[in-house]
Amino acid sequence: MKLPKLFRSTLSQEEKRKVRKEWLLAVVSGIFMGISFPPITLHYFMFVGLVPLLIVCQNRRGLGAVNRITYLFGFVFTAITLYWVGSWQPETDPFLMISGVALLFFNPILFLIPSTLFHLSRKFGKETLSLLLLPAFWVTYEYVYSITDLRFPWLILGHGLAEFKSFIQIAEIVGANGLSILVVFINVLITLFIVNFKVNKKRSFVYLTISLSIFLFVVIYGNIRLNNYKLSGKKVKIGLVQPNLDPWKKWDAGNLSEQLDLYLNLSKQTIDNGAEIVVWPETALPVYFLSGSYFPQVQKLRDFTKENNVPVLTGMPHATFYRKTDKYPEEAKPLKHSDMLYTSYNSILLFDPNKEEVKQYGKIKLVPFGELVPFMDVLPILSDLIRWNVGISSWNVGKEIVVFNVPYNINNQHADTLRTAGVICIESIYPDFVAEFVQKGAQLIAVVTNDSWYGDSSGPYQHKEIGVLRAVENRRSVVRAANGGISCLIDPLGNILVQTKMYTRDAITVDADIESGKTFFTNHPLLFVRISYVISIIVILIFLALWLKEKIKKGKSNE
Repeated sequence: MKLPKLFRSTLSQEEKRKVRKEWLLAVVSGIFMGISFPPITLHYFMFVGLVPLLIVCQNRRGLGAVNRITYLFGFVFTAITLYWVGSWQPETDPFLMISGVALLFFNPILFLIPSTLFHLSRKFGKETLSLLLLPAFWVTYEYVYSITDLRFPWLILGHGLAEFKSFIQIAEIVGANGLSILVVFINVLITLFIVNFKVNKKRSFVYLTISLSIFLFVVIYGNIRLNNYKLSGKKVKIGLVQPNLDPWKKWDAGNLSEQLDLYLNLSKQTIDNGAEIVVWPETALPVYFLSGSYFPQVQKLRDFTKENNVPVLTGMPHATFYRKTDKYPEEAKPLKHSDMLYTSYNSILLFDPNKEEVKQYGKIKLVPFGELVPFMDVLPILSDLIRWNVGISSWNVGKEIVVFNVPYNINNQHADTLRTAGVICIESIYPDFVAEFVQKGAQLIAVVTNDSWYGDSSGPYQHKEIGVLRAVENRRSVVRAANGGISCLIDPLGNILVQTKMYTRDAITVDADIESGKTFFTNHPLLFVRISYVISIIVILIFLALWLKEKIKKGKSNE
């Protein structure tokens, strides 16, 4: 019995073999790029990982054919690197699991931006030119993914190179996106070497020579910087507290005083080891601490800072309440069963032993779905349909970048002030955003985070390594205080000097370098990104002009 023609393949056996080979090459590309990222970090594969995919895309002519194979590559790449987003623990909120699954299928769609631009550029240029423009198309995708409500630019290729210390030093000039340009360009040149090898060996070896020259230049530059970069010599001792609290259970009411005592005891350990500043992780205490309902606990923390002459910089939920008769901001939300409104922020608070005022920073880059429902301003009903059971899916967006003036060396006659960037969790994955803190004078970057939602998966390791790029880009020490791991000190050259183990209760005291200079990247964090998307826009405009010209020509021929 024969199948209806609709369900029968029209491909010959040879064509089927070709398609299977192309699928295999796309999968190999996805695997190579995936294993380049932490915690596996076989980063050398990144410099050839795109080659199999590019060879296939060169042989495919239609936009649909190019995008289908690119999607397959993106799915494999995403599955290897971002499988952890769903958490997959017994206590995991079902919505988080759904979001994790959705990301596995949505994230590969973003890779169709560079593949589509590549295909459009082939319409008016030579194949070689289209490939050479691919680095700009790729970085356009990376940036587009960082500016929408669905933003999650975790897989910037430069982030996967964190352990390749000699290569990433040039990030002080080009940033993580610039590293992506270099990686894609090297892949393109190797692809051109392979596809030209049979037809023009001389030209083929020119491409190979250029690719090796770029690679060696960056590595040599990096080694020179590693061996000759001069630090200021000024240091500050910072205590990092890692309480290792269950993120699912700590939101249950009734144990606030016990949690506070735990933090104070761990903090005292770091102070006994000389800590001049103490940093607690994201949402250290799961309440609106300064709302007026927790006066005894607030006073206890204030007394602790004064008795020890040490400030505490901590992640903490923070809310401001308004009566409906008061003047309140437009984004204020109604409080259920009350005539009050409020704004709430995933915040960092500074408890200064010398001041009664508590300086506050509200998180600006919120996690899509986890902390902010995308497009809620367009479709408000989504905020009621989508909400985590742990009660953190409705934060307001912070309005202003804040650099904290944190006192240290208080026990001496002349206390110093450390200009500190307080960055919350996912905010550390945005290169240009972190650079804004340093532009405003931050001498140190403090990342407070809670990676415990994701268990002992790749996520916490990747997040830690991303901090390495922020350190090198801005030549700043980065300290991370994490709830369940990994807390660490990263020096301005990207070396992780001290770190805790995953999911252990710990308190460490680290000597962080204090730096004040600004890198080229710090002053121009979007330079290479802007060049890339200008190139992409020009390609789109040329394509549209040629398409319109063709339409007009066809119209005249039909008259």
